[in-house]
Amino acid sequence: MSVAARLLATFFGLGLVPAAPGTAASAVTVLAYGLVLHGWPWYLYGSLVAGLFVAGAAAASRYAAELGRPDPGRVVVDEVCGQLLALALLPPGWLPLIISFAAFRFFDIIKPWPIRALEKLPSGWGIMADDAAAGLAAAVVVRLALAVIGGAV
Repeated sequence: MSVAARLLATFFGLGLVPAAPGTAASAVTVLAYGLVLHGWPWYLYGSLVAGLFVAGAAAASRYAAELGRPDPGRVVVDEVCGQLLALALLPPGWLPLIISFAAFRFFDIIKPWPIRALEKLPSGWGIMADDAAAGLAAAVVVRLALAVIGGAV
């Protein structure tokens, strides 16, 4: 196993957090977005997310194969990618970020149809795709919630 694949799959060790590593990875992603990534031009942000998705699928495949499990909890690059999708182009302020975090964790944990069906994709693609879909579902819900509470969409 390459060190680079393990580092990316666990997102620099966040996947090794003993309790709720996916939630920890999502929380760190929200913090990074709020402090650094918010306001990036859409094409740079989109390139980051797309690159992370592809590289994450490869890293997740290798690490899952090494561990002998189809979707090990230690792999959290999928949560990072999904949370980044849920956060994309949000208006400034911590309230939209908190709503995005909650919505993404809901969809990632519950995995309603058709999100759960994406887990059946082969190897790292399935690991990444269900979280990407959860992120997109969360993005829709967050924009609706912000519209209802009077936030900018």
